[in-house]
Amino acid sequence: MIFIKINTNNQKKFIYQQIYTEIRKLILNKKLLTDEKLPSKRKLAEELGVSINSVSNAYEQLLAEGYIYTIERKGYYVEKITKFENPNECSKQMDFPPDLREKHTEDKSAWLSLSHMTADITMFPFKEWMKCEKMAIKNHGKELSEIAHPQGPYLVRQTISRLIARSRGVVCEPEQVIIGPGTQPLIRQLMSMQKQNTKVAMENPGYFRFYQLLENMNFRVTPIPLDEQGINVEKVEALNPNFLFITPSHQFPTGNIMPISRRIEILNWVVNAHDAYIVEDDYDSEFKYGTDNIPSLQSLDRNQRVIYAGTFSKTMLPSFRISYLVLPIKLLREYKRHYSSWIQGSNSLNLFTLHYFIETGEYAKHIKRMNHHYENKRKQLIQKLRFRFKQDITIQDIPAGLHFLAEFQTNKTYKEIEAKAKEEKLEIYSFTRFMLKEIPAYENKIMLILGFATIREEDIREAVERLYRVIY
Repeated sequence: MIFIKINTNNQKKFIYQQIYTEIRKLILNKKLLTDEKLPSKRKLAEELGVSINSVSNAYEQLLAEGYIYTIERKGYYVEKITKFENPNECSKQMDFPPDLREKHTEDKSAWLSLSHMTADITMFPFKEWMKCEKMAIKNHGKELSEIAHPQGPYLVRQTISRLIARSRGVVCEPEQVIIGPGTQPLIRQLMSMQKQNTKVAMENPGYFRFYQLLENMNFRVTPIPLDEQGINVEKVEALNPNFLFITPSHQFPTGNIMPISRRIEILNWVVNAHDAYIVEDDYDSEFKYGTDNIPSLQSLDRNQRVIYAGTFSKTMLPSFRISYLVLPIKLLREYKRHYSSWIQGSNSLNLFTLHYFIETGEYAKHIKRMNHHYENKRKQLIQKLRFRFKQDITIQDIPAGLHFLAEFQTNKTYKEIEAKAKEEKLEIYSFTRFMLKEIPAYENKIMLILGFATIREEDIREAVERLYRVIY
């Protein structure tokens, strides 16, 4: 006979769960010994005043987890359980470290955002996207039930290769396209194939997430300063890195567009360098206002030395998690050798939906619509900033992308600016965030990266007023 308590009025736990929990506790506390026979299901059910099914379910769960064993026609017995080495420590509830404790997401409904990292969800054609999703489900049931090709479905890679050939002049075959759930994981894959003594260089200021990623992978990463035309070629040649990360079509974060002469200089360097590659991060080149898009650096490459990185996070939604690399032939061969058993990380349904979204012309319509929409918001924001701040603001007015660089005359420090912005419920990012090494000290001025993707047109005036209070 075993003594356990069952509460038949407990609506949070089923009867069988209570029986299971109580018997498990008796076994772990050695109140039931190894090889001790348990009461029959019928007998225990009578003692507890419950159904035989409840006891049977409890015994089956204990059996499945290894707490008991059964001998045919004899019954159930207690299994030999390995002891915990530090029972007192194990039984004590762990005190969770305060530095790892996450705060609940703050209600930001009263905030206004001038972030460079967002996209405008209000303009996305969800109805058309869902139509394309239905087409994907109807036509690709078999592919959706299987693990996709490590590089992504061939059909989708073919569609992407045609798209970037038309819009960016990228020269590639579908086999060269690698799809992934973000540019960061794709760069991690790419760099994981490289030797540890690989030298890496990046623009400074530049994309800090890449810098941190590569540093954490133990690569030697050298930030290289910019001049008015882009990355300093002389310093690149002096360092002679194996991988050079740049954003020629819309430098991040300054917004500068690299002119053709500098592009040719960079390509001449990489051709003459030994075993060197350029990673062209073309993160928001679809948005160009007033003139046609600037052709990609990869389109000028005739020696298979440029790795093209693109994403749909800016043109559609960041949450879709669809990015891609275009690898030169030599690196593609290496990729296939390293990642032949890789499980594709992007959502296959989203990928096939993207295929139809592009092929039906909806993507092109969306880009055209968003270019017009973003251009209007950009003009309004710049106009209101100049009107409010007058001679105290200098804007790098380069008509491209979803952000611009603005310099303000102020006596406040960056730390004070950030604290005041939080108080004003205004999301902004300072230039210091993108300085990879030394942060220059500017007297009586600060620089901000101002994005305009998610700010509503009717909120622009209020955002500028809040920014004025932040600066002064």
